[in-house]
This record gives sequence, C-alpha cells and structure tokens, in this order.
Amino acid sequence: MSESRIREENLDRLKKVAEGAGIDLIASARIDEGFRNTIHDAIRGEASELVSILVMGMRLSVPVLSTVKTAPTWTYYHHYRMVNIALDQVALRIAGECIRMGHSAFPVPASQILDWDRLLAHLSHREAGFLAGLGWRGRNNLLVNPRFGSQVRYTTVLTDLPLPESHALESDCGQCVDCIKVCPVGAIHEDPEQFDLDKCAAQLRRFSKEEKLNALICGLCVRACSGRRLERSQS
Repeated sequence: MSESRIREENLDRLKKVAEGAGIDLIASARIDEGFRNTIHDAIRGEASELVSILVMGMRLSVPVLSTVKTAPTWTYYHHYRMVNIALDQVALRIAGECIRMGHSAFPVPASQILDWDRLLAHLSHREAGFLAGLGWRGRNNLLVNPRFGSQVRYTTVLTDLPLPESHALESDCGQCVDCIKVCPVGAIHEDPEQFDLDKCAAQLRRFSKEEKLNALICGLCVRACSGRRLERSQS
C-alpha cells in the first residue's frame, strides 16, 4: 500500500471518530517550521517529535448567536463553554485513537490562555486551521471558513501519525465588511494585518466586567460572519 493511501486511511479512521462526536470540519496538515515556532514554550518540547496536526471544528448555534446583539449574553457564554468542552472531549478521543494505532498524540485545549498579557494559548487554532486549509485569516482576526464563516470553534491534536498534507486556501473575505460594521471599538479594518488586538482585548475585558461573565468573549463579529454572507459578497 502506498504511503499516501496509508495517510488517507489513517485520516478516514479518525474522521469516523470525530464526526460521530459532532465535528463539522476536520482536516490535517504537516507541521512546518513557521507553525512550530508559534507553539507555546510550555509544550514546545513535548511537541518537538510530533509532525502532523489534526484540526477539528464544531459550528456554533446560529439561534444562540442571534442573542448577541450589542454584547455577549449568558446564553452565548454557556453555549461557548459547552462547545469548548465538547471539543476537548473529541480531542481526547482522537488522541486515544492515535495511541491505539501505535502513535503519540497531544490533545491541545480548545480554549485555555497561558499568557494573559498577550492572550496566547498553547497554540493558535486559527493558524492550525489555516495550515490545514479549513479557512483563511479574516479581517476579524479569526479563521473564516468558506461554508460557516467564523461561526466555528476549533481544537487541534498534535501527532506523529502519518496524515495527509493540506494547503492553505487561496481566498479572502472579498467585499464583505460585516464584521467591521459591528465592532464596537473599531478594532477591525479592511486590511486584516491592521487588526487592533489591544482594542479588541480591552473591549473583551469590559464585556467580562459589565456582563459579569467569567470569560473574555464578545461574539459580535462571529455572529456577523457567516458563509452565506460571504458567498453573497463574492458573487
């Protein structure tokens, strides 16, 4: 059996596990040097021998997102937490499957901040998803999937299991500026490179205090960014 066929069969086996647990998007990629350098020091040593990533996404509920009109709601907060927990559980199952296949695996938390000053986690699921071809870097500093927009939460498993390599999507947000219109602090600009993380983070902290939420969340640009709107803007 060819190496490429082995990789595809490995991915198919993991897909069955993930999709059975509610995963909507799944793709794999080889870890390149650029991505490896972005992995947090806390796990960089443990990840040094792991050569592949499996990125999985679970779509957020559109009706729940519709409750986010001017600020994050408790309904959205609860949903956000439950989706992250579900993603962590899937990552554990996938890592266990990799181990049963005779390989190593590191399930990365879906949402855990290690550096509160710079809001850095173990790694960027956005960058992992970009590397795996699940979307592009949007104006709102999130991964934009062509089908679901930014209305997806992600998790990543690092592994040495041979998996297919993917390529970044050659696409962008086109003429869609819906996220710019809804940002309450003007952190989002037409050029994604001009996204103002400091303004965004400050607003997240204000929302957390004002709405009495134990999380740094917003949801306004997530609600505004759907695949349906993207298709319309690019047609």
